[in-house]
Amino acid sequence: MQLRIEAHTLPGRACGPGPDFPGVSGIAVAVQRKDRPAELLDPQPGDASTATWTFPCSFTPEGELRGPYVQNRLGGRFVYLSWSGRQPQEEAPRMFRRAKLMLADVPPAVLDEARRRGALVGRLGLTDAKGNPVCGRVVPPAIEWSAADPTERAEP
Repeated sequence: MQLRIEAHTLPGRACGPGPDFPGVSGIAVAVQRKDRPAELLDPQPGDASTATWTFPCSFTPEGELRGPYVQNRLGGRFVYLSWSGRQPQEEAPRMFRRAKLMLADVPPAVLDEARRRGALVGRLGLTDAKGNPVCGRVVPPAIEWSAADPTERAEP
């Protein structure tokens, strides 16, 4: 089975300073590999019009999703979108924020249909109310989960 993340409304390549935060430039976003924060799947620039990541996953006998990009910590299974950028005076980008796409909040009927059809799709905007990169726990309605066939193309 596939898990596909389809993102829109990205925040741009810079995040301004705030209290105790110097700001960052050169922003990119990617899916983080399980237990390997430095291993990122297909980084996309923060000013892309859309971003899509597709990766394999499978179900445990208990019906939970597993895969190389599916995290499992207290609070349930999830996928991390990791934001990286350079702070002033830094040469190399580093992670400064993450969004946690909670798989426990996929409606059971959608998960069953995704298992039958072959793909689970999460669609979300990546800019928060302040114009910055989305971070923290992302649950419906901020993310819309649906089932699809693996060969279906991402929606614009």
